[in-house]
Amino acid sequence: MSKRPTIVIKPREGRRARAGAPWIFSNEIVMEGAAKALPPGSVVDVKFDDGQDFGSGFFNPKSLIAVRLFARAISVAADENFFVARLKRALALRERLYARPFYRLVHAEGDGLPGLVIDRFDDVLVVQITIAGIEAKLPVLIAALNKVVAPATIILRNDTPSRTLEGLDTYVRTEQGMAGRIAVEENGARYFADPGQGQKTGWYYDQRDNRAFIAGLAKDRTVLDAYSYTGGFGILAAKAGAKEVICLDSSEPALKLAEESAAANKASIRAVQADVFEEMTRLAAQKERFDMVLADPPPFVKARKDLEPGAKAYRKLARLAADITAPGGLLMMSSCSHNIPMDRFAAECVAGILKSGRNASLIHAAGAGSDHPMHPMLPETAYLKALVYALD
Repeated sequence: MSKRPTIVIKPREGRRARAGAPWIFSNEIVMEGAAKALPPGSVVDVKFDDGQDFGSGFFNPKSLIAVRLFARAISVAADENFFVARLKRALALRERLYARPFYRLVHAEGDGLPGLVIDRFDDVLVVQITIAGIEAKLPVLIAALNKVVAPATIILRNDTPSRTLEGLDTYVRTEQGMAGRIAVEENGARYFADPGQGQKTGWYYDQRDNRAFIAGLAKDRTVLDAYSYTGGFGILAAKAGAKEVICLDSSEPALKLAEESAAANKASIRAVQADVFEEMTRLAAQKERFDMVLADPPPFVKARKDLEPGAKAYRKLARLAADITAPGGLLMMSSCSHNIPMDRFAAECVAGILKSGRNASLIHAAGAGSDHPMHPMLPETAYLKALVYALD
């Protein structure tokens, strides 16, 4: 019999968890004194109110998501052997998918490791931890990573705002090795990124397949890559033979990396540092038009309370982007906000396009690449939405 703490699901509660979801919310469990007193990140067993065993998970009495299951059996230890087994499984999948070691190695619940994201850049690992349970197991996790991957460098990018919901501090730290600018290989191109200073882990592997799709349509076309960051879409389009590529972003450091990456690929781009909304408005006023307009903004809907203003922002962006898309051109709209469902996002995109006086046909709808596996009972893991429209 297990001697560790037990969390009990209330009668007739935990419906999503019973159906396979790995989250149990605080209002679904018996939250009495003993449970409230447990330290955030405690490993617990979970049982139903009738005493039936359910699973093992990380518990945080201060979080809305009180339990994050990591096994469908009780008494499963979150020890080094556990992490080694999960990491080996995740690595085996990526090695089947990709010939080179540049990918998301761990995608949280999609890989059975809640609250953990790891991006791999050859012998550099960038780790993001968002829950107290994994934070408490950091030494064990590092030991497991060295056993399975043996990286030269491990960087902890634990600066995501969501950590505050778990009562965690934010920080960036080089756990081993040396941090600095790194090379990224993707779709036959070579990019540069800075995982210690850039956004998220320094690179967005989730758009890998969508970049390839766009590049396949870019030959002899003019392309505006809006919110280009370090030029993932634009550089690949230029390398594929685009006539002209403009990378538009508000970040000077990101655009400098984009220019260096373009040079490394013998690709020609023009970097423009400006606010995207303002620059699109200016381009429209000057009657500028592009064969392809790509809009991949940061999340406009960071929380549920942001849904309505965020939806309005997506609609405005779609209108401005359509204004500068040439007749017969292509417009890509993308969202990385899991708090706006695909149907609502698509509706806002179409509303914006129609407000521009254009008609559109949807020719491509996609999400993240295969190294971002979705948990089948957790739609939140299917956060990325990329829609490509052919405009009249």
